[in-house]
Amino acid sequence: MIVDIFIPCFIDQIYPDTGFNMVKILEKVGCGVNYNPEQTCCGQPAFNAGYWDDCKSVGEKFIREFQNDRYIVCPSASCVGMIKNYYPEMFHNSVLHNECKQIQKNIFEFSDFMVNVLKIIDLGAKLDGIATYHDSCSALRENGIKPEPRILLEKVRGLELREMKDKETCCGFGGSFAVKDEPISISMAEQKLENITATNAEYVISTDISCLMHLQSYAKTKNNPVKILHLCDVLASGWD
Repeated sequence: MIVDIFIPCFIDQIYPDTGFNMVKILEKVGCGVNYNPEQTCCGQPAFNAGYWDDCKSVGEKFIREFQNDRYIVCPSASCVGMIKNYYPEMFHNSVLHNECKQIQKNIFEFSDFMVNVLKIIDLGAKLDGIATYHDSCSALRENGIKPEPRILLEKVRGLELREMKDKETCCGFGGSFAVKDEPISISMAEQKLENITATNAEYVISTDISCLMHLQSYAKTKNNPVKILHLCDVLASGWD
């Protein structure tokens, strides 16, 4: 199987190793990986800020760059949620209506693809320590992803997974929300970090690097040593 990959802005610009780790995993399980270097953004930042026309222009570019019948795998539930839930309204009865519907069928968040498409749950990963998992709003509410990351993490040798209190509560990032409503965003991060710390976890893991970036930034201000890890970073650990 050959799959296309879509690398989100945060991963491309700030956490590129996470993207490389996803490729490493896909190749390990036998997938050929195709990356279109012309790809940029799904349009979510513009959409969330209310610039729908700009978002549609970016979305048109995205759709034209993935016009084939291959699976598209993305290490971000946030971007996948944008495409699956908000593209239909933007491109309904447009010239890209059918192409948009095809993209929606083809695109999967990484853990969803591994567990529900490839039916692979054990990657031979190893990571010693205690971790807790953060359900991002996009994964949980926009994509219905909850058991998939946990199923994959349960197979990681040496890793003890502990559930935190209020695990389904938002971390406070929310894209531009963290800028426009900074005091509320910080308070939400504080509550989340308290719940993470209460588990004695060394690592906090998620499908969305944007949530993790937000939590890491706040943790640093409090000298909290908890480490952030994207799910792909964990699953690529402990093997060559």
